[in-house]
Amino acid sequence: MKVLGIETSCDETAAAVVEDGPKILTNIIHSQVKTHAQFGGVVPEIASREHIHKIVEVVEQAVEPLGGMSEIDGVAVTTGPGLVGCLLVGAQVAKGIAMARGIPMVGVNHLEGHISAALLAQEAPSYPHVALVVSGGHTHLYHVQSFGSYELLGGTRDDAAGEAFDKVAKVLGLGYPGGIHVDRLAQDGNPKAISLPRGMNTTKHFDFSFSGLKTAGINYIREHGGALEGQELNDFCASLQEAIADILTKKAVAAAKRCGVEGIVVAGGVAANSRVRALLEERCHNNKMWAFLPPRVLCTDNAAMIAAAGWTRLQNGETTPWSTEVRSRWPLGDLEVPSHD
Repeated sequence: MKVLGIETSCDETAAAVVEDGPKILTNIIHSQVKTHAQFGGVVPEIASREHIHKIVEVVEQAVEPLGGMSEIDGVAVTTGPGLVGCLLVGAQVAKGIAMARGIPMVGVNHLEGHISAALLAQEAPSYPHVALVVSGGHTHLYHVQSFGSYELLGGTRDDAAGEAFDKVAKVLGLGYPGGIHVDRLAQDGNPKAISLPRGMNTTKHFDFSFSGLKTAGINYIREHGGALEGQELNDFCASLQEAIADILTKKAVAAAKRCGVEGIVVAGGVAANSRVRALLEERCHNNKMWAFLPPRVLCTDNAAMIAAAGWTRLQNGETTPWSTEVRSRWPLGDLEVPSHD
């Protein structure tokens, strides 16, 4: 069974095809980073228009190497959470393809998609486990009993970890997205050089807070003339990165212990951060747990993860009605009950 995945929840226009396994056959991503970099962040209206311009081309690039649309047996598309205008583009294209071909369609929760990137590994992680989903818009911990069964353990009460990266990087003039630039500069910095706060630094609960860290970082920059250079810049980036990685991995390991599971899956754009990956592996090893780190290309928004989640749901006979609507908010623990063939 070949499933076409479509992802347009934010600023990547992506399409991919997976088959039995699920296994990636094609994975096409058109990034809008250059378009939005001049604004220091994603402009929803511009992102929607860019999706409209690129979606047909991207889908064609995903299916043509396999023999065209006639080879596709099902369609999976992100229907939330995300930017409504962006989601509508992908959803309408997916519905059109499914209707024209007479094949099933399933709407996928974007967060489930991120967690499902693990299904694409040669050896997928076992259930149950804890999943840390961390990106520019999300920072959540879930107890994953099985595919489709998610218990929210905690989440950010204000800013997401990726937002803290991006907003501080913007003040530094590093460009968008900020996390990549911070990670690069941090490689030559001392993570203990600057004391930055860890919000909600407790394992009594699994909620996060990055607003205070973001503010402290911006205040430090302004107190030092509004610009950092050389080694001071490297040290600041390393310290910022360490503060974020420390609290994320500390709570993830504590949550895994509390749930009595043997491992942790990390997913989302911030899962590509080198310090988050290294510290999670280190702390999991020290606690005799496994850590699953997806390839970096599957950490950021992509359609292969959406296709993987959709393939699994379609295998279970689940489909989404044509009347389904996209949604800006869609808690992962509140997945709608799909129809069955």
